[in-house]
Amino acid sequence: EVQLALRKFNKKPKAGVAYLFEHCALPRTPEAVADFLRTTRGLSKRRIGDYLGEPSDFHQEVLAAYTRRFDFANLQFVEAVRSYLSPFRLPGEAQKIDRIMCTFSAHYVHQNPDVFASADTAYVLAFAIIMLNTDAHSPQIRTKMSLDEFVRNNRGIDAGGDLPEQMLANVYTDIVHCE
Repeated sequence: EVQLALRKFNKKPKAGVAYLFEHCALPRTPEAVADFLRTTRGLSKRRIGDYLGEPSDFHQEVLAAYTRRFDFANLQFVEAVRSYLSPFRLPGEAQKIDRIMCTFSAHYVHQNPDVFASADTAYVLAFAIIMLNTDAHSPQIRTKMSLDEFVRNNRGIDAGGDLPEQMLANVYTDIVHCE
């Protein structure tokens, strides 16, 4: 039954979860679904991202429960972003990405309250990292963003103030050298 649910999930995530509820005794709770998504081998990374980004209240509760399963305390920001995004792929839809990264940012700042002025800073920087990663590692982009451009693009994002240039330089170097 579980293998059939995996196949269903990898085709249509909502159908796979519904099948788990009906046939595999998965409790109908955000926490149970989050655990399933976080610990089950064989799930499509793309489908996990699609499921987490859905707009319904239940999906948002699953996203929050899923995100709480990560410990970002004392992690450098890029390391936290990598840790969070490695088990799934961000969906292609901007609104889904927005929901996922907003939840990530709030959780990161909750666990690291002295790094940024607000979750908005973490959110903007997370998007800047995603854009830099695409810029640096996509063969379709011929003219790559420079460090100075990255720093300039992120001016004023910390509640109107600037993040330390050394921090942004470290982020830039990390992303450019390791996709």
